[in-house]
This record gives sequence, C-alpha cells and structure tokens, in this order.
Amino acid sequence: MNDVTRRQMMGGLAVGAAAAALGGSAEAAMKPLDNDSFYKAGGSFDADAAKEVYYEMMRYHNYPIPERLRGEDFWTLDFGAGKFLEVGMAGIFWINRKEDDYFGHEIYLLPGQMIPEHKHVKTADARPKMEGWHVRHGSIHIYGEGEPTPGVEARIPPMHRDIATARTEQKLMPGEVGWLGGPEQWHFMVGGPEGAIVTEYASYHDGAGLRFSHPDVSF
Repeated sequence: MNDVTRRQMMGGLAVGAAAAALGGSAEAAMKPLDNDSFYKAGGSFDADAAKEVYYEMMRYHNYPIPERLRGEDFWTLDFGAGKFLEVGMAGIFWINRKEDDYFGHEIYLLPGQMIPEHKHVKTADARPKMEGWHVRHGSIHIYGEGEPTPGVEARIPPMHRDIATARTEQKLMPGEVGWLGGPEQWHFMVGGPEGAIVTEYASYHDGAGLRFSHPDVSF
C-alpha cells in the first residue's frame, strides 16, 4: 500500500471515530476505505493494513485491546477471494480444547463484510462443530438453512448471491444470541453498518472439517 493511500484510509477512520463520539457512525468512518488498500503491489493480501482498520473499529466501540490482540494470535484474512471489504474477517481463538470439546472465539467484521458461507463436517478428531454467536458491539445478520426470508436475495453479498444455500435471515443486536440450526448446516454472517464484534461459543474447532460453498474461497 502506498503512503498516500494509507494516510487517507487511516485519516478517514480517525475523523470518523472522532465524529462517532458526537453521534456519527462507524460506517461513515470507514467510507474512505477501498479494496485495493488491502493488497500489496504484487496482489498479495496485506494483513497488517487490515489489522489497523480493525483496531480503529475496536476503538470506535470502546473495546479493550489487550496485548494478546497486538500479537500473532490475532489474525485477519480475505479467504483468498481478493475482495476483502466484501468477504473477510479478523479473529482470535481465545481457547480451543480438543480434549474437553470447547472453543472460545472473537469475530471482528467491518461494515458489510461477510464470513463466506461454510459448514463444519465430522472429522477423525471432532464431531461436527456446533456454535452460537453473541453480539458484543455493532450488529450482524446471520444466515442459516431453512425457509428463505422474503427479500433475502438483495441482502446476500454479490459474490454469494447465486451460490448461497443459507437463506434464512436473522438480525442480531448487542446482547442478543443466535446459533447454528443443526450439525453440518450451511451458514454465514454479515457485519452491520457499524461493523461487529461477536463472541462465538462452540464445540472444538477442527480446521480439517471446514467446507466452503464458493469455489474461490479458502481458509
């Protein structure tokens, strides 16, 4: 990322974060962002640039940033899709215990950003992962299998609009909790206009059991 682009991006966020204290929104704060800002000259994803934007969102929401979130345990990715502002996330696995079958994860989404549709299948080391999502800040829409919500097609991000199986939609606000409808079901989520910080409670996460519906997506 060139210096001008970085200054514009972070400057816009800083102005937006200050405005938020006077009644602005994180969505307004993040308007200067463009997808190219998160890719290096050769086209590879710039995880460091992405992390800085999530830190800005955390500050906007007055979310504490402990040292562990400044280290290697905090990660971000674009799922190999090259469309970070549409399909991407950041996260940290606070705990993941195979022997006791439980998992604690924090999810961070920018406004309108999607965790791509996926499911968790049984592996040699784990049952199909089950999970619930507790919104701490911002809001999300979660999507699962079942009767399609009227008008849902218009709200599915473009990359998944013709592919997504999960079309039952539910909006979650701070303090609200949603959960996966059943084992090995397709699901995804999208960050709201102020982004989202979400705590996930789940059974053990085995990456070998992760499956995506979109052929261009990977973990």
